Amino acid sequence: MGVVWSKGLSFLREAAARFTLRRDNGVIDTTQTLCDFVATRASFVAQKKLYGYLKARMGTRYPSMFEDDVFVESVNIAKLHVFAACLSDLSVHTVAKVAAAGALSRDETQALARFCFVAGLANNADALPAEDAVDDWRNHFEKRIADLHWQNAAVDGDCFTESPRALFKWAPIADELKRFDREIVENSIRFAFGEVTRTFRERADLPAVAQNWRVHQNGSE
Repeated sequence: MGVVWSKGLSFLREAAARFTLRRDNGVIDTTQTLCDFVATRASFVAQKKLYGYLKARMGTRYPSMFEDDVFVESVNIAKLHVFAACLSDLSVHTVAKVAAAGALSRDETQALARFCFVAGLANNADALPAEDAVDDWRNHFEKRIADLHWQNAAVDGDCFTESPRALFKWAPIADELKRFDREIVENSIRFAFGEVTRTFRERADLPAVAQNWRVHQNGSE
């Protein structure tokens, strides 16, 4: 595992230059367009649901809270952790679909999922926290895909398990105020991903992505 992630943040920053963040309506038919889609949508869902939850919980106090430097720092920390969880979930979901349609081997599938996750981190490298936190995310993702049943994930498995927990855990709201919110908060982010997955289904040429990934791997050897 150490070899897989050994390049650290320096690799992420180099990789960031190879990916352009886009929110368009084009066909997803390459490794790059897959990574672009996953990174942008994970970031969008993370911020939308975190800020939406904060606004709903704080009501009229919401704007004034952003004058508190401690609160702002807490929001920034939460945003990154929720993003990493969203990135993990969406990487697994999309790659499972690609693998099923393109008959990728388990090794090819894990490699694509890892690549997609790292690319998403690379797109946000300048905003990421200390490297030990990023290492924790990467190691957790590595453990997740090592045990994953990709066929189940492609058919009916619930891939969106990390982001609901992360949103509820990291949202900077007092525990006594959010103790009755778990079900609503977790379902809200799953609902948001429902729209994202529908968009992916409509735009993705799954066999083309799988083929492009094989070409990419062969060209990297």
